Formats: sequence, C-alpha cells, structure tokens
Amino acid sequence: MLVVNISGLSKSFTRGKRALDNVSLQVREGEMVALIGASGSGKSTLIRHIAGLLRADRDGGMIEVFGEVIQQNGRISRGARKVRANIGVVFQQFNLVSRLTVLTNVLTGMLGQVPAWRGSLCLFTRAERMQAMTALKRVGIDGHATKKARNLSGGQQQRAAIARTITQGARLILADEPIASLDPASSRKVMNTLERVNREDNVTVIVSLHQVDYARDYCIRAIAMRDGKVIFDGPSTALTPEFLRDLYGEYSSELFAIPPEPAPAKGKVVEAQKDMAYAPS
Repeated sequence: MLVVNISGLSKSFTRGKRALDNVSLQVREGEMVALIGASGSGKSTLIRHIAGLLRADRDGGMIEVFGEVIQQNGRISRGARKVRANIGVVFQQFNLVSRLTVLTNVLTGMLGQVPAWRGSLCLFTRAERMQAMTALKRVGIDGHATKKARNLSGGQQQRAAIARTITQGARLILADEPIASLDPASSRKVMNTLERVNREDNVTVIVSLHQVDYARDYCIRAIAMRDGKVIFDGPSTALTPEFLRDLYGEYSSELFAIPPEPAPAKGKVVEAQKDMAYAPS
C-alpha cells in the first residue's frame, strides 16, 4: 500500500529560486525512510508539504497520503483534516507546551478524537490517561509524566513528542530533524524509539537527518536532496563518503556526525576511513 505519493511537487519562496523543484517520490506502508541533505536542501519544506502545513505553487503538483489528496496545485483539499488525523509530526524544536505536564502534552495527541470542549479544558478520561501513560512507558519516560515539559532534557522532550504520536494513533510519522540539537547518546535513544514504533506498530516513518551515520544504521532506504531536488533514492548502504562527495562536493562533510578524512590518494584503499565514518556515535 502506498502511504505517500508525490508527483511534480514544486515550491518557490522567492522569485527564481525553488525550495522544491519537481519532486516525485513514493513511500510504502511500513517503510522507515531517511531524508538526507545539507542545509537548505529542501528536507523540512518537503515534510511540511506532506503534512499539509505548507501550500505548493499553483502549478506545483500533487501529494496523496493514504490514497487521499492532501493538496494539488497549491490548494489544500477539503479532506486534508481527516487525513492529518493519521499523521504525527515530530519537530526539531520539540513543539511541547513547556508549562504543561509531560502527560498533558502527550494527551494532546487525542485532541482530534475527543469533543472540542473537553480538549480545550484538558478534561481527559481515566482510560485516555492510561493510554497516554502506556505510550510514555513505551518510550521510556513514564517516570517523568507529572513533570513540566520544560524540566525534561532535549532527548526526553523528543521522546515525549513521539509518545504523543503514539497516543494519537498516527499511521505515518514525519520527523523533521528530530536529533539535530541532541547529543549522540540522546540521538540514539530517539532513533531507537522511532525504529521500535516503526517495527512494532508497522507505522510508516519519514525522518529527515543531517547525519548519514544514523540513516545508515536505522533506515534501509534513503532519499537525498540538493537544491530542492531528489538526487538519490535507494539503499542507505550506498551512502559512502566517496559517493556523498560526488553528490554534494565540499558540503558532504556536513552529513557526518564524525567528519570523514580527506579522500585517499588515487589508487589507495583506506578501510580505516570507512570504519571511522560509520562508527557509532
């Protein structure tokens, strides 16, 4: 089953420069796909379009999610709200309400399922609270449920955001640079959590990443972007330092948690370089 189907997607923010340039791709149910690229490549813009948070150009193509049109030629469809109920978004800056408890933040994943008056007053049933606690336990932070969100570390806040998508019952998770501001240990915990939800719940995950190391470790498939275009779509194992230099030139160094060494002299093979580039953070 196709979960995401994009054809001819284009978006221009300034005259003459496209943030997305005729992007076409498909993602099937149960895939965990890495979206990689240097800064300004169009990753975040693409994710926001799939979520229906940004409109494409008037002649900017079409996006379907779960077989329903989210937008076409710059118009958000009338049925987009219904489709969004099945899409969970995890942002780089956590997007939690800092003054609310972790449990209440996770419960907001149910706002599309409960009466508006209850949601606005944060009145949730015992069963709904238990469901949210189960989600927090799955991501390993149930012991922090009563803390204010602002008192959690960055990695814990990001796992709370993932718990919110679990409570929501999302069938597609769009994670926009979820580990960009985290230390290596926290990054691994967040990526492990996304991988577990993908594997155990068959939830489709599209995660944008700066670091190729994580793409190789957690995603079978990778989509590489540059200047708003898809320039590679294939196995993440193909993303060697040499291949990335061909794709991105001098900007390829941005894509490693540990920058690779300079290319070896012609005719020499330096296996240690590969080992270093892909060493766990």
